Order: sequence, then structure tokens, then C-alpha cells
Amino acid sequence: MSIFDLSGRVAVITGGNGGIGLGIAQALNAAGCNVSIWGRNAEKNKAAAATMAAGAGKVDSRICDVSNAASVQDAMKVTLDTFGRVDGCFANAGIGGGGRRAFIDRTEEEWRTMFATNLDGVFHVFQAAARHMTERAEAGDAFGRLVATSSLASLFGTARNEHYAGTKAAINALVRALGVELARHGVTANAILPGWIKSDMTAGIMANDKFVANVMPRIPVRRFGEPSDFGGIAVYLMSKASSYHTTDCFVIDGGYTAF
Repeated sequence: MSIFDLSGRVAVITGGNGGIGLGIAQALNAAGCNVSIWGRNAEKNKAAAATMAAGAGKVDSRICDVSNAASVQDAMKVTLDTFGRVDGCFANAGIGGGGRRAFIDRTEEEWRTMFATNLDGVFHVFQAAARHMTERAEAGDAFGRLVATSSLASLFGTARNEHYAGTKAAINALVRALGVELARHGVTANAILPGWIKSDMTAGIMANDKFVANVMPRIPVRRFGEPSDFGGIAVYLMSKASSYHTTDCFVIDGGYTAF
């Protein structure tokens, strides 16, 4: 069997009903992976699942608030009852910068909300998945993949979005720590960091003539990455080959590198 044949594997994708998350789900499904999409919006979840109706693997969706531990536990139980196992978990939920006010003007509520939304979901979902994966490893089936989508802000900072950058840097630190802790169980942990990605959030940028003239020439590949670029990395990270890459950050800006 090819290392990129994911037949029989099962992946959970949070925030997987649009954009990057949907690209990951579609690529995994095309490679034979069974996919469970977790999100708050039932209609979007069902619509995303419908796009993969003819895929190589089975697809289902369920309502889940990843910031709520009980909701995650319930979703994991139903997914395990449905598929019998979870091999990979792609945490794609979170929120962006939340405005561009200076750090010294931020409120306690804004700070807590950003951290809760971006970090709690990764913690809850990864913990539930890791418990299942380590239990399986102890029974002789050592395989598991944890992947979080992060942000270039976690590496280079960002003006007036510093609390957002802080949460994403914390996710990267968590990934690196998990890679060390879970290695003996055959579980890897990695992060994917988007650069210039074509999505709903960037749809209007190319209409800005100044951006096209002044910024696009500075992007090394001179194009926006596609959500499918994330999908290609997701398939790789779910494969046996990715056991050589753990605690890495994969940066996509139309291509990708690992460091």
C-alpha cells in the first residue's frame, strides 16, 4: 500500500466546513480517508460533507463547539461509535485579529476571548484525540496525527494584533511539546501556517490596485496559495511518511517549506 493511500484512516477536522478546512477535508477524502467534520453550523457542516459524497472515503458531520470540553467529548464519542477509531485530528477553529487597536488599549475581556477561542479548542480537541490515540497505542496500534493551523503572526508578530499573535505562538509551543511527549506512542504533532492563501477573508484584496502593484511582487511565488495546497500537506501529514516530521511548522505561501 502506498504511504499516501489513507484507506481506512479516520480524520477529525474542526472548522472544516469552509476555506482551508474544507480543502483539507476534500484532499483527505480523495486519498481514501474517512472524515468527520466538526463545527457549530449544522447547515454548513452538511453542505461541506455533501461536496465529498462521491469521494473515496466516508464523510459525516456533527455539531460541536470546540471551546466547550463537554461538546468535544460528546463529538468524539459519536465519531468513535461511527468509525471505530480516529487517526488524525486537524484543529482549524479560531478567530482572527479582532480589530486593530493598540495593545495598551485592549480590555481584559478581549484578551480572554481571543485566548479562549483560539487556544481552548485546540486543547480540548487534541486532548480528546491524544487520549484515544495513546490508548490504542498501548493496545498495539501505534499511530496518530495531531495538526493545528496556526499563523505567520506566530513567527513574525503583527502590529496591533499582538494578542492574536500570542495565541498562535502558544499553539506552536503546544505542538512542539506534544511532539516530544507523544512520540513514544507513535503520535506526531505539527502546525500548518498560512501565508497568502485564497479564501473568503482574502477575496477582496486583489481588487486593491496598490496591493497588486506593491505587495504581490514581494510574494516569492507571485500568487495566492489555494486551500488545496493545505490539503496536499494534510494528506502527507496523515501518511506514514510524516513520522519523520514532528513538531515542524509547514509554511505555505503558494508552496511550502518545513523548518
